Amino acid sequence: MSTALTESVAPVTRRVRAYFAPVTRATGTPAVFDAAQTGAFALDTPPAPWLDLGWCAGFTRKSLTKIQPLRTGAPAIAQSQVRTEVEATVQLQFESWGKLQLALAAGSQQMNLLATANGAAANGSGGTAAAAVALSTGSTATSLNVGASASQFNVGDLISVDVDYTGQTGYVGSGASAAYVTSAAAVGNDINYVRRVSLNVARVAAIANGTLTLGSALLAGAPVAGMQVSRLVGFVDREGGGWFQEWSALFVMEGEQGDRVLYHYPRLQAVEGAAESLAAVAAPLEKVRLAAAFRALPVKDTNDGETVLCFRSYLPAAMRTV
Repeated sequence: MSTALTESVAPVTRRVRAYFAPVTRATGTPAVFDAAQTGAFALDTPPAPWLDLGWCAGFTRKSLTKIQPLRTGAPAIAQSQVRTEVEATVQLQFESWGKLQLALAAGSQQMNLLATANGAAANGSGGTAAAAVALSTGSTATSLNVGASASQFNVGDLISVDVDYTGQTGYVGSGASAAYVTSAAAVGNDINYVRRVSLNVARVAAIANGTLTLGSALLAGAPVAGMQVSRLVGFVDREGGGWFQEWSALFVMEGEQGDRVLYHYPRLQAVEGAAESLAAVAAPLEKVRLAAAFRALPVKDTNDGETVLCFRSYLPAAMRTV
């Protein structure tokens, strides 16, 4: 039995879907994506630990790798080639605004505007925060048991869930590194500093019997001992700062004819500060997109020890010639 094959064609795609996963900054360990195992995943349900950041526009990747000839003889003749520099960049605009999209586009720390204490002095990234609320046992990634303190929250509130700052230095933030602290003095020994920068945020979707039900699962999963909840009103980022966002990235081009192109960047660091681009909707309305640019950093491919910046995978449509 045989079936006729269809001639292969160039992929035809509408948009690019972006997925990101945290890099373990303390060890420099990126998230691994194996296209041989999970390359055909459903776009709405990416495999763990990949987070769906939605569609993006203006996706542009550039190879800045330099290749030079090795010349010998007189006159000099190119006998072979070598790579003298290996570099790559990625640029895109996020179609949607959310905590992670803002953090990635900001390039530096992306902070939470914690609800302030009564009488707090004004400050550009938020004044002294109100006291956090302790968690009780039984909390999960999607429900927080705060007991009688539930009366301090309303449906629709944004919250940050993380540990107190108690003088720790180095990378801070649960679920994903959100900042690097050099000393307690540098952050004013602020007990709320980790919650101020944490990516472990959510929106309260319902409140009942002392439990806050969240609209989405917390990035760090079920809360651990010592975590507390701070209410926040929004997010703020700043031009400047010494912190660089670093994430693993996966970009998917879904072909209209059943094929798929995937670009896996194990390590991307932001190379510009917060920026936006405008797209006309209908006069006088314009859509504001978050503009982001990244530089790819290297990893070693365990199959052969080669230094790699990006893995491009192509999954042909069924019954196409190859």
